[in-house]
Amino acid sequence: MNAFALLFLIAGLGLIGWLTARARANRFDRGGAKRLHSLPGQHGMYVAMWTILPALLFVAVWSALSPGLIKQAVLEHPAAAQLPQFAFERDALLAEAKRVASEHAATAFDPVAEQLVAPTRSAQTYYGWMGTGVAILLAFAGAAFALTRVGAHFKARSQVERGVMVLLLVASLIAILTTLGIFLSLLWESLRFFQQVPITDFLFGTHWSPQVIDAADPGKSLGAVPLFWGTFFIGAVIAMIVAIPFGLMSAIYLTQYAAPRVRRWMKPTLEMLAGVPTVVYGYFAALTVAPAVRDLAVSFGYTYASSESALAAGLVMGVMIIPFVSSMADDSIAAVPTAMRDGSLAMGATTSETISRVLIPAALPGVVAGVLLAVSRAIGETMIVVMAASGAANITLNPFESATTVTKQIVDLLTGESEFDSPKTLAAFALGLTLFVITLLLNIVALRVVKKYREAYE
Repeated sequence: MNAFALLFLIAGLGLIGWLTARARANRFDRGGAKRLHSLPGQHGMYVAMWTILPALLFVAVWSALSPGLIKQAVLEHPAAAQLPQFAFERDALLAEAKRVASEHAATAFDPVAEQLVAPTRSAQTYYGWMGTGVAILLAFAGAAFALTRVGAHFKARSQVERGVMVLLLVASLIAILTTLGIFLSLLWESLRFFQQVPITDFLFGTHWSPQVIDAADPGKSLGAVPLFWGTFFIGAVIAMIVAIPFGLMSAIYLTQYAAPRVRRWMKPTLEMLAGVPTVVYGYFAALTVAPAVRDLAVSFGYTYASSESALAAGLVMGVMIIPFVSSMADDSIAAVPTAMRDGSLAMGATTSETISRVLIPAALPGVVAGVLLAVSRAIGETMIVVMAASGAANITLNPFESATTVTKQIVDLLTGESEFDSPKTLAAFALGLTLFVITLLLNIVALRVVKKYREAYE
């Protein structure tokens, strides 16, 4: 039985359990000493939770364990004796046999893989039905246990609320543990990198050339200062020069000047920019903006203008994050009490004076927090800089010259043919850890700004 059918069956059993418990609770006398502690629907929800959740938990665990069990069963088959000893080739043949067995394709390309198709299909069937049977048994056992507890004085409401609280706690822990796992994986590989390259050479070195690394002194070619500067110059300077004015002005117009009808269609249209895939922005930067910037540089007399300039990538990145700045500024300005605006206008101030001297100062914490979040979004952008920025690591203030970023170099380092244990490949993890820490600090500062400087109005 495939996964979708099994989940559908478990959900159906949960629905049956809910209907059964609800009907049973309805039969209890509602008067006198037998008054129900909880509503019939809450009894039904309690039984449905005990029917569905244990089975789903087992399915999740079994989905992680069954591939290893299937692989072990295939390796124990006599036909697996012909598999090569090299792990990569062996895994490739096992993957081909698994593909043919799962998709019921005509045949495998390799004869050894073709001999493993039947054992793979047999192991998949065996362990698939085993998991299905155990999941259904758990669903029935959970439903039976829950139904025995349904009664007039059973506190089903408290149990359901407790179960929902546990689910919410698990969801929160998953998010936290995922972030922790990302950090630890980056930290582990970064420590391996710093065992080969001194951390001072990496953080303060001004020469970045991973193509040519001296085995005796790898840190000499892996100084990341040019990457940090390029990331800051493109994402936090050029992009913000575009995003902050346009985002703030659009928010002011939408909240203070636009008619309700105009706001109803203009605000969603502006926020649609946040949903455009970044690869589309990358194509726009590489095919349209970059040639225009190069022609502009040539018209200014800049002879060696490049189509992969920092200005081209920064301009498009600024356009991409305008919705982030605009949305945060819009919410912050709209949260300022109307009485402050009306009081300023009543005192004789013009609309522009009210905006500049009353609304903007009052909404400034939210605006600053939005800008910081937009900066963290910009410096972590990948596709635009991959398609429009250069790979040359330069420390320059000229926006028409080539520049690179941390994300661009991470892509270049991980798409090469170097060994995984080499300093060149491990440098990508060190760059990723540095970028992770920087964006985390920006988010913390943004939250602190909102918390510390938020105006409280009564």
